[in-house]
Amino acid sequence: MTDSPKGQRHDRNALILYGSETGNSQDAAEELGRVTERLHFVTRVSEMDLVEINTLLKHTVVVFVISTTGQGEFPKNAQKFWKSLLRKRLPPGCLNHVSFTTFGLGDSSYPKYNFSARKLHKRLEQLGAKEIYPRGEGDEQHPEGIDGTFLSWSVDLGKHLLSSYPLPEGVTPIPSDVLLPPKITLEILEELVPSSTTSESIQKLSKMGLHQPQASDNQAPGAEPRALMVYEPPVEREPPTPCEQIKDHLPGLDQPRESNFPPEDQLPFPDPSEVELVGNRRITPDTHWQDVRELTFIMSADFTYEPGETCTIFPKNFPEDVQALIDLQGWNGIADKPLRVQPEWPNYYLDEYLVPMAPGLYPLPRTTLRQLLTHNLDITAIPKRHFFELLAHHTNDHTHKERLLEFCNPAFTDEFYDYTTRPRRSILEVLQDFPSVKIPWKWATNYFPVIRGRAYSIASAGKLSEYMEDRRFIQFQIIVALVKYRTVLKKVRQGLCSRYLASLPIGTDLHVKFTVSEKFYEKARLFPKNPLILIAPGTGLAPCRALVWDREHLHLESKKSVGKSYLFYGGRNKDADFFYSNEWQYRGLQVEVFTAFSRDQEEKIYVQDIIRQNGKLIEHLIRTQGAIIYVCGSSGKMPKAVKEALIDVCTQHCPEPKKSREEMETVFERLSKLGGYIQETW
Repeated sequence: MTDSPKGQRHDRNALILYGSETGNSQDAAEELGRVTERLHFVTRVSEMDLVEINTLLKHTVVVFVISTTGQGEFPKNAQKFWKSLLRKRLPPGCLNHVSFTTFGLGDSSYPKYNFSARKLHKRLEQLGAKEIYPRGEGDEQHPEGIDGTFLSWSVDLGKHLLSSYPLPEGVTPIPSDVLLPPKITLEILEELVPSSTTSESIQKLSKMGLHQPQASDNQAPGAEPRALMVYEPPVEREPPTPCEQIKDHLPGLDQPRESNFPPEDQLPFPDPSEVELVGNRRITPDTHWQDVRELTFIMSADFTYEPGETCTIFPKNFPEDVQALIDLQGWNGIADKPLRVQPEWPNYYLDEYLVPMAPGLYPLPRTTLRQLLTHNLDITAIPKRHFFELLAHHTNDHTHKERLLEFCNPAFTDEFYDYTTRPRRSILEVLQDFPSVKIPWKWATNYFPVIRGRAYSIASAGKLSEYMEDRRFIQFQIIVALVKYRTVLKKVRQGLCSRYLASLPIGTDLHVKFTVSEKFYEKARLFPKNPLILIAPGTGLAPCRALVWDREHLHLESKKSVGKSYLFYGGRNKDADFFYSNEWQYRGLQVEVFTAFSRDQEEKIYVQDIIRQNGKLIEHLIRTQGAIIYVCGSSGKMPKAVKEALIDVCTQHCPEPKKSREEMETVFERLSKLGGYIQETW
């Protein structure tokens, strides 16, 4: 392998900015950063909110990568930057010297598909910025997801940049077989005492039979990371413990073993909210195919929350999976030494170019490699293409290298999806499939993605927020459908957060983050007498339940009448997943429930079918009473089918003068813009 280059030139620089909620835009931005690095641009990849408008003027080219969230909103880490672009005192030509393009990540099942990217692109042009390359858009509904358009767009962007900003004679783009320098390295803090978790972790794992004999570390503790690791035949020993994702016995979903729990250390991320788990109950029968949980938490009564608010929980990896990776990579000698997480940058960078800590990476104080792999780095995620490109640099096995390079080649897209996405193969399993790969431990934070928090809609409000046992606290609930299934390979899979939440014992303290969506509830609050049409298959019931109880609370507080709620709920079986069926009988709740259970009869019935069956009522509520419509639940086909049904019934039952279907579509577009049609899907 060719030595890692210094690469960038002083006279050309690129700024790649992203706005991301789930991390997909960040992944795309980092890929574009690698494209510009290989073209010798000094490259900075950053969240949009970390830069000022004036910073755009200092770069040769600026690329924006942004997702659309909620009701056509900007991601949280892009809202500050967006508001700064909207300042009235900005002169029209203030960005005349900015050359830019944008790529939007969206989901065409949403009414406001790629709304943020389109608004951003238009505003930049209004301020004088010059489009240097046509904007791109990715759609989650594409058969290949965002990659369906992003891969070709990014390749063509690279060609365009090379043509528009040619390199000096004798300088060529950095080839793909050259490993780019790491952005972050790990360094040993020799002077510190090893973490107290070291001996405890090893003792527990040894008792479980999971701690294998120590393999040779693939680099000495104090040595510099080698660009290419020399493959050494493995020592004769038991094979690494398989990833817990694929075991038939799944701690947490069955009977968890106490020694199997992740440690309770709390990550030091900014502005955490402290909560305590007081309830973790299954709300589907034991005989039902899916385990759906209601989790109840308490927190200080000084805190309040609103309908539509989400709670983000940060899961952790389980000890045996972490130990399996440590054994496989030969990291036992370094796993429990205190480390420093050190950003790297060329010495000619100005302060504004300093590489920040990886977004979302909040290591514990005096962290160890074991702790990073437990709390921070996702070793059970499905790997991206770039992961295979990195692995190919760290094997001397020709067959392995050839296969790894195939997976990162867009020409082998079907093979890539057959190996990764379709069987849901994890990073740990990939490394088990390619045992010749030995990753330098110092570069672990560059190779493994950061564990991202999972956001859950709060399912409570009003009376349900009262914690009767202690008035110093309030409570909130979330509904979690635990992910557990068999893949095409007949292996059992479970989601990282599902497994983590299922294993949590009562009394567990957690640090979580709350996100408010004012656009979700503001119209329902402004017009409390308007009826609510709530369409909610499955766990989409959570935010709708909060709205119903919020209405009941408003009625009690104001002593005034409130609009009735009409809940259209969809599930599989009435006796299995009709969540809170008894609760809807409470006479204080002004709610009428319509149900569709797809498996209780020979002909499948879905929520869009009961919408059509009750079309006259729905049309009347929308036209004469200004009903506010909420569609909550799984993204994909459901939201589109529901909207089609609503437009159909409103067209059919509209009184004279009749409206055409096209005119009714315009009515619904206007409803969306005015906040009368709200879609909250995931």
